[in-house]
Amino acid sequence: MQAAPACSAPVLRFGMAEPTLFAVDTRTLPWEARFNEHLGKTLYRKNLLTDPDTGMEVRLVKYPAGVINSLHTHPCAHGMYVLEGRLVTHAGEFGPGSFVWFPEGQRMEHGATASEDVVVLFITNKPFEIHYVK
Repeated sequence: MQAAPACSAPVLRFGMAEPTLFAVDTRTLPWEARFNEHLGKTLYRKNLLTDPDTGMEVRLVKYPAGVINSLHTHPCAHGMYVLEGRLVTHAGEFGPGSFVWFPEGQRMEHGATASEDVVVLFITNKPFEIHYVK
């Protein structure tokens, strides 16, 4: 069986045309380093899908050990499915296989434990923005 070719974040059109099936071999996609000025830390992501009509996004996100995204809100809801490590949130810790949904506008914190990185499948329901709480 041949592996699917790697690609960067495909953009799907869900309007008039029939959507095209695609596959992404996430093992071959490099992690994109994203320095977060508010945290003074680098987070990592692999963009998998963006819907230009709704703004919905799917990506892999990696928080290095000890990095917690401090209290913030989003104008979108988002979910995190834990693939590796433990996700630390304002409501507790969640291990591999856990799916955590954060409602739009909720004040939240999330990131990795001090001892290990966490990798999550990150899904938004519309365009992603982050607003830190002062």
